[in-house]
Amino acid sequence: MGFLIALLVLLIIAIIAFACWFIGYRKNGKCPICALEKMGVLTKVTMDIEGDEDYGNGAALTPPMGWSSWNTFRQNISEELILSTAAAMKLSGLFDAGYQYINLDDCWHSSLRDKNGNLQSDLGKFPSGIEDLVNKINFMGMKVGIYSSNGTLTCEDLPASLGNEVRDAKTIASWGCEFFKYDFCHNKKISGDAPVIEGIEISRIGKTADITLKPQDARFSGRACVVNIKRLPSGKGIGLLNHGAGTATFKPVVDVSGEYAITLLTYKSPNLTHEQYLQVIVNGEIHEIFFPKTKGFTPTGRAQLIVKLNNGENEIILRNPVRTLADSAYVQYTRMGRALKKASKEVAAEKGTEEKPIVFSLCEWGTSLPWHWGAKAGNMWRTTHDIMPFWKSVYLIYLRNITLYKHAKPGAWNDPDMLEVGNGKLTDDENRAHFSLWCMMAAPLILGNDIRQFVNDDGTAIEDHPVLQIVTNQELIAIDQDTLGKSAKRIKKVSGIDVLARPLSNGDIALCFFNTSSKSNGISFDINDLGGDDYLEFNANQSSYSVHELWSDERFNGKIISASMPKHGVKVYRISK
Repeated sequence: MGFLIALLVLLIIAIIAFACWFIGYRKNGKCPICALEKMGVLTKVTMDIEGDEDYGNGAALTPPMGWSSWNTFRQNISEELILSTAAAMKLSGLFDAGYQYINLDDCWHSSLRDKNGNLQSDLGKFPSGIEDLVNKINFMGMKVGIYSSNGTLTCEDLPASLGNEVRDAKTIASWGCEFFKYDFCHNKKISGDAPVIEGIEISRIGKTADITLKPQDARFSGRACVVNIKRLPSGKGIGLLNHGAGTATFKPVVDVSGEYAITLLTYKSPNLTHEQYLQVIVNGEIHEIFFPKTKGFTPTGRAQLIVKLNNGENEIILRNPVRTLADSAYVQYTRMGRALKKASKEVAAEKGTEEKPIVFSLCEWGTSLPWHWGAKAGNMWRTTHDIMPFWKSVYLIYLRNITLYKHAKPGAWNDPDMLEVGNGKLTDDENRAHFSLWCMMAAPLILGNDIRQFVNDDGTAIEDHPVLQIVTNQELIAIDQDTLGKSAKRIKKVSGIDVLARPLSNGDIALCFFNTSSKSNGISFDINDLGGDDYLEFNANQSSYSVHELWSDERFNGKIISASMPKHGVKVYRISK
């Protein structure tokens, strides 16, 4: 009985505490219901992004191919290692096979930003600097990629780019980098809370404010509205902007185009223990303001922006669209994406050279289902956590990625992470399967092994190296790089064999039999069964087809394929009419 009474008391206390929070939140001009609605949808973007354009920077129209330092070398990289790897890329024939990016992952940089606050390379391991390294690798005909994190630090606790997007994008572009991997370690979620706005003052730079916008001048959407706040001098403010509750729109008119200072007059809630966030969208350009924690000794505060206004009517929208972790990630990744696109154009204009678009690789680990929004933020997006050099990791990543085939297209790719071909204890059959599956899924082909092992001491390629033969299979690479850009669909599962099919730009079909079981297995398949699938668009009603198996180079004509595969093995066919 005593336990039940204690439980009842705790429940009553919890209800009272919740009621106090609810009433207090609403009293301070916030929408408590909107704050609660995020529960249960943390991994989904709830913002309206349908009108946002695709990233479209003209890069990665086929899946990027290259090499990354992380899988093999982790934090132990240096200028010498990177240059010797680039040389091996050329000497081994990998470059001729299509691999072109040499990507520096974490630990390329110093724990110190330079005197101007810019990222700089590790002062001991990269003494010549990244720009010099890029120039040397560009001279070999290849491109360089670099790494940072969408957080306060990288995964190895070095300076990262959250809050420094514009600065870091400009630095990366000025060095000539053409690939940028943006991780998710030490991420700091954007608050869904927004301050109450008492008004907006607008002034020309160097002059006193001559336009004042009051809450009642706004046009509201959603739940946003004018609220009564006794502590404010005017007694009124714009509230319920938090957690995507609504927007307030103003239409100020100015008589001269140019730069203006916008001052937001804010209400400082007493004892605010968290940051608040607001987007101020001026004529379509997003400006972001982060409001600090405050004791609220005085009720009013100010935040300023410098913006461009046009002669005549302008539009200013106030909103905080962030409800979930996914919303926060979307805002942060699109922020860096905009900075990269702008930086590559600015650097080209400043140097008088052709623009080098930067492939933007979103490494968000699939936490916020980026395949639903990644094409609007960048060129490729990780669909899972990090790959490891053992079969179970490869297989589990495949299982997730194969279901996402509809989201891949030219310039926007599902990224099941770097290749572990040649690493760990993967067998030759597993290495072939791993490479084949990534090619079928139109995945970026970023090697993660030590490619220097493909070259003899005299600089000649070890052409019979089994791993080199796998990753330079031109028929498989052609599947991966097909310009139609449609990923493979799993069309059937038959007794431990996954049947994958992918339409190609010339009307052919790439067909893969993947033995998922731990013993040898076989299948007999009628090519005409591919007909009738809207995704494949393959009019299959013939008595015979031209069939080419891409590992054995076996060729035959017919409509029935009989194949047997070893444990974790594959057969991959190109089928032509």
